[in-house]
Amino acid sequence: MQYRSQLGVDYKQSSPQKSQKQHHYILGGAIAAVVLSIMGVVIANVSNPQDKAVANIQDQSNTLQVDTIELALSSKASNSSDIKYAAPVANIVVDDSDNPAQKFESLVVETPKQQTPVGASATKTETVTIKQGDTLSTLFSKRGLNTELHKIMLLGDQVRELKSVYPNQKLHFHIQNKNLVGIELETSVNRRLKVVKQEQGYKVDEVVRDFETRTQVASSTIKNSLFLAGQRAGLSDSLIMQLANVFGWDIDFALDIRAGDQFSVLYEEKYLDGEKIKDGAIIAAEFVNSGESYRAVRYTDSKGNTDYYSQNGRSMRKPFLRTPVDFARISSGFNLKRKHPVLNRIRAHKGVDYAASTGTPIKASGDGKIIHRGTKGGYGRTVIVKHGSSYSTLYAHMHKYAKNTQVGKRVKQGQIIGYVGKSGLATGPHLHYEFRVNGVHRNPLTVKLPDASPLPKSEMARFKSATAEQFANLDLYPSTVLTQNQN
Repeated sequence: MQYRSQLGVDYKQSSPQKSQKQHHYILGGAIAAVVLSIMGVVIANVSNPQDKAVANIQDQSNTLQVDTIELALSSKASNSSDIKYAAPVANIVVDDSDNPAQKFESLVVETPKQQTPVGASATKTETVTIKQGDTLSTLFSKRGLNTELHKIMLLGDQVRELKSVYPNQKLHFHIQNKNLVGIELETSVNRRLKVVKQEQGYKVDEVVRDFETRTQVASSTIKNSLFLAGQRAGLSDSLIMQLANVFGWDIDFALDIRAGDQFSVLYEEKYLDGEKIKDGAIIAAEFVNSGESYRAVRYTDSKGNTDYYSQNGRSMRKPFLRTPVDFARISSGFNLKRKHPVLNRIRAHKGVDYAASTGTPIKASGDGKIIHRGTKGGYGRTVIVKHGSSYSTLYAHMHKYAKNTQVGKRVKQGQIIGYVGKSGLATGPHLHYEFRVNGVHRNPLTVKLPDASPLPKSEMARFKSATAEQFANLDLYPSTVLTQNQN
């Protein structure tokens, strides 16, 4: 009697007298058993009860291991056939020769590639750019995540930035199997607020990437204005404003600038992934005004306070700004015998008028306390600031007041207290600015302002050591400009 398996191997019934071919039949039966086990079929009673092959993948004395499959062959008769497998078989090729040894040599087992676990799913990220009118509630509701939003909001102050998203911010939703596993809000170009789902609620992290800082140098000669000269040197508007603020206590950029003035600036640029993101701070600078040189360097003292200092360690920040409006034009100076343009009669002009467009910010020239805020006769909308016991400043003809400038409020030097207008007796938008010493009007352009205090002696050695390289760099880039900046 003869059988043929799916592999095309002949299996013949054996008798006790045909011992010469016994192992041949046992091998064939074992191979057939393994193949059928993969198909989920259990084969029992393959040969007669007196001569059976037992395919058992276990550690027995007669074990042949081929890759990851072990076939246990028994030469003794058995009443049952137990078939087990240790790993799936991808492909089995059997040589149909009569030699059992050749059959073993031709048995090839290929291990299949590891499969992704059933039910696993990769996390998908959906990025949303916040638009005008978008709220966190609408963004979560659109994705069916209202419950998750409620859980995140329970974190309170940790996620306060999520409560007021702004247009053009980017919000990243991380979703797996339709379940939210985390979100990220880009709060700035190098910072993200990250909320990740845990077994117990959500965890909040702040992810900040450090900028790569590079140092640049620019130098130019002024022909028409500081802005045009700065632009020719490749400076951004923000850097030009920084430069003016550094020297603003010593130089009146509305009155003192002359053609031929020069400057050199060492400044930082901030990069991410090799791309320039923004300008950093000015490290050191020199400004030559009417032949007189002013130098400044950025220094952080031992207490962590950062400011600009001259080469002898005196702060560039004086108690008073020389000019309370940036880059305005002086339309009328201090003149006790000036004819009033509206009243058309002699009336002392006890301040300086800075012509500027309506809405131009007006800054407090020094630290102090507001003692008047309101309409004051021909001055129109006016603010008066008291600076200690000896000094006071007046700002008139305002278009409107800045917020938080009520009487009794303290203000810092450079803080915006109002905006240029033409309220009161005025022919056009301008700021009328007065400076008083012990109640007496002084010319704001010429009055001797109190000097800044130098660094303490205990700080000077540290200052000299920390700033020597920056001042040396200024010597390498003097305020003589390249040929292309002179054209």
